Amino acid sequence: MWLPRISSTAVTALLLAQTFLLLFLISRPGPSPPACSEERVHVLVLSSWRSGSSFVGQLFSQHPDVFYLMEPAWHVWTTLSQGSAATLHMAVRDLVRSVFLCDMDVFDAYLPWRRNLSDLFQWAVSRALCSPPACSAFPRGAISSEAVCKPLCARRPFSLAQEACRSYSHVVLKEVRFFNLQVLYPLLSDPALNLRIVHLVRDPRAVLRSREAAAKALARDNGIVLGTNGTWVEADPGLRVVREVCRSHVRIAEAATLKPPPFLRGRYRLVRFEDLAREPLAEIRALYAFTGLSLTPQLEAWIYNITHGSGPGARREAFKTSSRNALNVSQAWRHTLPFTKIRRVQELCTGALQLLGYRPVYSEDEQHDLTLDLVLPRGLNSFSWASSTASHPRH
Repeated sequence: MWLPRISSTAVTALLLAQTFLLLFLISRPGPSPPACSEERVHVLVLSSWRSGSSFVGQLFSQHPDVFYLMEPAWHVWTTLSQGSAATLHMAVRDLVRSVFLCDMDVFDAYLPWRRNLSDLFQWAVSRALCSPPACSAFPRGAISSEAVCKPLCARRPFSLAQEACRSYSHVVLKEVRFFNLQVLYPLLSDPALNLRIVHLVRDPRAVLRSREAAAKALARDNGIVLGTNGTWVEADPGLRVVREVCRSHVRIAEAATLKPPPFLRGRYRLVRFEDLAREPLAEIRALYAFTGLSLTPQLEAWIYNITHGSGPGARREAFKTSSRNALNVSQAWRHTLPFTKIRRVQELCTGALQLLGYRPVYSEDEQHDLTLDLVLPRGLNSFSWASSTASHPRH
């Protein structure tokens, strides 16, 4: 898709104006926090597209103690789509901070003045927005359904999102629009926040297979990742976006594990989608413990059901969390990707494969041999944490 080009001067002016507006909004006195606000836990699920992040988001969203939003920074990227991922980092970070503090006035810069809950991106996947006080489609402790919530809650006033947010002990946001960890350092050291980072990664070969099934939906985001000044990018035969995603995971993981700053210690957890697929309950218990949550019997039954469905999921379910066989989903690329593509993504993502613990395959026979485990054991003794910048220069 082609869009009219705007000069770099105009883009810079627009971004500066947006930054000043955000600073104004953030500097305004916000609503008085509840008495227990100092105990509230803030969790950022940090991932990339097609990495199982919607599934992990639902693991938090369905918890009765969690207020969850899926990718609130989608509004930043759609409003300022002429920018690049790097130039939009600050605007994304400032929006995330405001939402963590339940100050939903930050959306004044991105949404119409008169708005409902349904103006938020993927609002109906948030159980908290389908439950009191936001809406009464489901009791507060029940497992919610997007299909049921949408017709019942779409026209509820937007202001109820703020009221609902302030009534929970945990605020969890899922984001795919951060490409380094350093941009989050001000949030990690902010005394108003009690932030935990869940860094979700997935085998780049599986990511490529999933991206190909959702190519049209990713075209605008691809353009921003590649800095095309507003031109959408659907076809990416050179796998440039996958390369950038791999580089970002390396940057984030290395920043968190190689001499991390003191304020990051104990606040970062790396999670591989494949480990979740193999041992979902054990991994989720550890994930909940890291964020101060407990696994209820109702959640345990729901998690079992959605990870033990049949098949890998249909194309129409590319952005939905439905009942699937999680292990089959994690291995689907081995059946469908041509070996030439696998070899190419392994070349582009050598550092990420090594750092995150994924074994390369060197032939079609190895690709299709499912007895060959390509997910290496975790732990400092099993991973090579050496910097991969020699083969993948940063920019």
